[in-house]
Amino acid sequence: ERALMARRESPTRRDGRQQALELLARREHSAQELSGKLTRSGQGKAQAQVVVDDLREKGMQSDERFAQALARRRATQGYGPLRIRAELKTHGIDASGIGAALAALEVDWAEQAAAQLRRHAGSRPARDAAGRARNAAFLLRRGFDAATVRAVTRAGSSSDDDFELD
Repeated sequence: ERALMARRESPTRRDGRQQALELLARREHSAQELSGKLTRSGQGKAQAQVVVDDLREKGMQSDERFAQALARRRATQGYGPLRIRAELKTHGIDASGIGAALAALEVDWAEQAAAQLRRHAGSRPARDAAGRARNAAFLLRRGFDAATVRAVTRAGSSSDDDFELD
């Protein structure tokens, strides 16, 4: 009877584990994201958690690696730290993990914001208040903090050449 129960449980566990490994082979996943995908595919919540915990113990799943990969990808795409922080939070990454991932980036956020504004608005900064407000709104939506946005949009409005920071 024990062997029969083991046979019944084993394929489900192996299927869940195999599915999780296939997902992780494509890209890093947070534990929360991986567990959710397994549950939606028919695994029980408890079984999905067992699989995720096992993979985490063996170093195959890491919220730290996931957070660093996502933060790096979003920063490369031109997003600011607030947007990256919010996205990591939705994936179940805790505050210390988020802080570590952002610190590991070593990005000059003001330069990143200026580069995004140049890409968005062209090389000529807005001269009027409405144009500066549009540029500021764009940068805020991209996830840059208000102080950075103010510095970049003011630098652009006072300069005759380009969006450059002092």
